[in-house]
Amino acid sequence: MATDRLGHRFAAPALLAQALTHRSAGSPHNERLEFLGDALVNLIVAEALYQRWPQADEGALTRARAELVRESSLAAIARRLALGERLTLGPGEMKSGGHRRDSILADALEAVIGAIYLDAGFETCRAVALPWFAEALEALPPPHKVGKDAKTRLQEWLQARGLPLPVYALLSESGEEHAKVFRVSCALTQPELATEGEGTSRRSAEQVAAEAALSRLREEQGAQAP
Repeated sequence: MATDRLGHRFAAPALLAQALTHRSAGSPHNERLEFLGDALVNLIVAEALYQRWPQADEGALTRARAELVRESSLAAIARRLALGERLTLGPGEMKSGGHRRDSILADALEAVIGAIYLDAGFETCRAVALPWFAEALEALPPPHKVGKDAKTRLQEWLQARGLPLPVYALLSESGEEHAKVFRVSCALTQPELATEGEGTSRRSAEQVAAEAALSRLREEQGAQAP
């Protein structure tokens, strides 16, 4: 079974179907695959960092791994792979926009990785999944700067240059009380740019927007960017 954006043809298509089935839709759902995928993601990312930063100490490697495998980072990958539109959700989750929620998307990504491992083994799993993290790996700050969140790094970069601080604004809030989705903007005046972010809390949405601003700065400022 070809899986377009995933880059893997499943010998057992039922594994992929299960990986994309939320528990709200009944059994078999993806929680066991998510458990397996979580361990695989940590191993794949840890190995990549170990090879990428031969001089980094354990602390820097641990902080970098945490940055790459946090919920919002995994959800961003899931969105690039269009997993949300392929999820099988129960009526309640469908109504509340579960296909957009970071937690559900991150869990689905881990479940898909677990499914690929069961379908084809570790070497194939790593070969398929590692490129999904390439962009985030490239965007990591130097080892000694890892651990600071996106809002802090953006603020420090602007302050060091005497530039105005970013302004965050809530654009929308949707979903039921237990499943809110927040969208915020991050606006800079010098240099002038604006980005948006979405998360399950206003704080997490601000972090996503700040990370997007950092990515834009890296594109526009090159080596001088944070």
